[in-house]
Amino acid sequence: MTEGVKICNGLKKAVFKAKDANHFNIKSSFDAKDPREGGKKKTNHIKNERNRLAYTVMDVPPWYLCIFLGIQHFLTALGGIVAIPLILSKDLCLTHDPLTQSHLISTIFFVSGICTLLQVLFGVRLPILQGGTFTFLTPTLSMLSLPKWKCPEWTQNATLVNATSPEFVEVWQSRIREVQGAIMVASCFQILVGFSGLIGFLMRFIGPLTIAPTITLIALPLFQSAGLDAGTHWGISAMTTFFIVLFSQYLRNIPLPIPYYSKSSRKWRYSKTYIFQIFPVLLGISISWLICYALTVTNVFPSKPESYGYFARTDVKGNVLSEAPWFRFPYPGQWGIPTVSLAGVFGILAGVISSMVESVGDYHACARLSGAPPPPKHAINRGIGIEGIGCLLAGAWGTGNGTTSYSENVGALGITRVGSRMVIIVGGILMLLMGMFGKIGAVFATIPTPVIGGMFLVMFGVISAVGISNLQYADMNSSRNIFIVGFSIFSGLTIPNWVNNNKSLLQTGIVELDHVILVLLTTGMFVGGFLGCFLDNTIPGTKDERGISAWKEINGETEDDGSDVGDVYDLPFGIGTKICAFSWLRYIPFCPKPKELPFATHENSDLNSYTETKH
Repeated sequence: MTEGVKICNGLKKAVFKAKDANHFNIKSSFDAKDPREGGKKKTNHIKNERNRLAYTVMDVPPWYLCIFLGIQHFLTALGGIVAIPLILSKDLCLTHDPLTQSHLISTIFFVSGICTLLQVLFGVRLPILQGGTFTFLTPTLSMLSLPKWKCPEWTQNATLVNATSPEFVEVWQSRIREVQGAIMVASCFQILVGFSGLIGFLMRFIGPLTIAPTITLIALPLFQSAGLDAGTHWGISAMTTFFIVLFSQYLRNIPLPIPYYSKSSRKWRYSKTYIFQIFPVLLGISISWLICYALTVTNVFPSKPESYGYFARTDVKGNVLSEAPWFRFPYPGQWGIPTVSLAGVFGILAGVISSMVESVGDYHACARLSGAPPPPKHAINRGIGIEGIGCLLAGAWGTGNGTTSYSENVGALGITRVGSRMVIIVGGILMLLMGMFGKIGAVFATIPTPVIGGMFLVMFGVISAVGISNLQYADMNSSRNIFIVGFSIFSGLTIPNWVNNNKSLLQTGIVELDHVILVLLTTGMFVGGFLGCFLDNTIPGTKDERGISAWKEINGETEDDGSDVGDVYDLPFGIGTKICAFSWLRYIPFCPKPKELPFATHENSDLNSYTETKH
């Protein structure tokens, strides 16, 4: 009973009555002067902000609280992580092979756990979760739409598919190996950009008018996929959408009482928590899933595959639960040796660049919400470099996707007021464990198709809106900006559509070059992002008009490299202070600058011997 009291009291402390993540106006804490310039205002503001958090970035909550909050972060990212393999399954010819779909889900769980631990321990060192990225979806689907990789007709007929036959296995494995190779090669570019410090150079040319069409066009071309899944039973998909919208928008500010036992008063009390705000997607899917199960048991849904509404049944993929192993350890090259094509690499590069820019914004938002100083350049470089390594690992393991920082979990930091990176470390370990239990991936693979379609309607709509929201930093009363945004987005939809219908007109006679042209021109986010970037950097306009000034301010890009970072961004186990203290290593982009190293004195002008002290 005593242990139960501790858990309840710990939960009560960590979960506050927060009505919205915007309640935490943390950004202003870092706008004051640097202490080196003669003021202590910045440090005092940071301390005051940290006092408003239950746990800051370097605090370690009790172990039981770490587990509960780690599960919460894992569940917050669950919808996006599960959605990616389900979207890819059709173009990988796995529509009627739910067991392999479950293996892909388990693999992406496992790799996301590894990448999360790498990022928190050796990357940017902020409490930010890593998971599958939608920015890779569009170029991947474009690559798989090439004539060479289109699925044979017989793979779309459930009666003709034998999931264990060598012919079928080779069909889908050859496709995922092609995706693996493209992601692994493209990730090397991200590793180079991160560890070389080139991310700062690229950010000079990328502003809101580039990001807006790029992110918007990640989701817009997926309307057909969402419509096909939702159309298997519009009633169920509409119900799923209704529940997600209800919980995330209408009920998000309504708290639910959670009982706990008070040791002091020896009575049961209630703590109000905003469950609907934290788990809207998970609740919406679960309720719709249960309703589908009830309607399946009562035979309300038809039992014939050709009948409308059949795919709303929960027993369509029922065998996967019994066939899936309890324990399965994913390993690199589990689908065979990856293959590489120039077309796939160039397509994925568009997703890599978009993912990097998005992650830089996530780092600064995460720092504000976890009570940490703005991340210095060396930490951002490390973070981007580690994300590149994460994409390399995702390609090697064969998730069919890469990894990136999750904005959803950054928002969860504001809701819970717990910014401890130890919580995210526990979340990463949980993802690793989830990926090794095959039954868990199988459970998610059995979600009825119209429930997935209803989730896509909301999820893809939100992604599109996130892209459009970047325009708030630019002057949208400017005819220049209106032209750039409108032309980029419309061209990003029109050109890929025309190319898909007229592929023969673009043939040059060189097969490899034809593939590169087709993948790039059928990837809407590449077309729109390229046009937005080119026009924004060539058409005359002021920095304020283009939104560059506000964009840099919101992303924390200042002249200061940040010396008041304490131990937050130091590498663990003394790696940073021991290695980066050497004179020949202190100037590499992912090591702190000399003024940022935590040293106080040196003897005999020997740059290699310092006395380490805390700021």
